[in-house]
Amino acid sequence: MKSAKKVINLPVQKQPQTANAAWFFNADHVDNWAYWNGVFTPQECKEIIRLGEQKILSKAIVMNDAFADTRASQVGWLYSIDNMEWAYQKVTNVITSLNNQFFKFELFGFAEGLQFTKYEAPSGFYGAHIDKWLNGPVRKLSLTIQLSDPDDYEGGELVLNTGEEIIMPKEQGKLVCFPSYVLHEVRPVTKGTRYSLVAWITGTPFK
Repeated sequence: MKSAKKVINLPVQKQPQTANAAWFFNADHVDNWAYWNGVFTPQECKEIIRLGEQKILSKAIVMNDAFADTRASQVGWLYSIDNMEWAYQKVTNVITSLNNQFFKFELFGFAEGLQFTKYEAPSGFYGAHIDKWLNGPVRKLSLTIQLSDPDDYEGGELVLNTGEEIIMPKEQGKLVCFPSYVLHEVRPVTKGTRYSLVAWITGTPFK
């Protein structure tokens, strides 16, 4: 006679609860752009243009030669020692305020000076691009300041592409800033000359 097998009732093992396949995230509250009217007065803009024109301007280049034909302008660099300390202070105060309101990035400050940029008709332009680049300073915010009287030129609109094209007003002395990963362009200047100041604010790496 065969003995009966003893049945051992093991406790049922519950399957571990799994989280949703999507990673948890926080909503992105970073704005795509912000502006400040009248950072510089018309007289201050004229003074910056005068200082910029005293520099030896060179043909603007791009970091990747494959895109060399996407930019046509002349540039020079203005530093605080070029009688520009007052301008740096104004821009610093404005960017600090805009960052606190709209971006809340961890910033260090200027690392590359103020780029004085000159676009001349009939072909001055800068095709669509972003300012964030590999193996360089961590650019967090880009800014541009309109120096020219808008009646002095035609075309040359600064356009941001954030899913829709946003054409920036041409008010003299106006500062526009945006995260350096935002796609943007300067459309061809068809008449006259467009002057601007461009800068990038560095900070901790994006996470």
